[in-house]
Amino acid sequence: MNILTRLANDVCLMLRRPPRQQYAAICYRRKKKTNELEVLLLTSRDTGRWVIPKGWPMEGKKAHAVAEREAFEEAGVRGHVDKNHFGFFDYEKKLRNGVKVICRVQVHLLEVVDLVKNFPERESRTLEWVTPQEASLRVNEPELKELFLSFGKQMAQTQQQPDQKTVSL
Repeated sequence: MNILTRLANDVCLMLRRPPRQQYAAICYRRKKKTNELEVLLLTSRDTGRWVIPKGWPMEGKKAHAVAEREAFEEAGVRGHVDKNHFGFFDYEKKLRNGVKVICRVQVHLLEVVDLVKNFPERESRTLEWVTPQEASLRVNEPELKELFLSFGKQMAQTQQQPDQKTVSL
């Protein structure tokens, strides 16, 4: 490698920014009649691709609270959000000025208790409940695909385990 190529590579590495942080929720529920697990997908406002609710950090709010708020604003869901993250995925976001940045998304699980009809982004999104397997086929981000599959497997395992009872001796 010549000196100019090496110098150019070094400058590119120095100018590379770390990924921008976002927080998201995998919103889920079980169908009442069949007990089948479903997750919520929604369309992005710009490209119409299938995504999960996510957003930028908010001053004074912890990661799980941001994920919970975004789920309400983007999909009209209310529920119980897990304070611990479930996983991460990376994606490339195109900002309003046309610049593309890498975002690292911390994902929290949110068990949906209620759906409201009036929420801030209802006019600009389409919502659909699907199985975790179907969700993994619809989203573009490979790591998010894996999170859906992992979540589906985890929930199937906990569903099949017998209830453990405490016995006093």
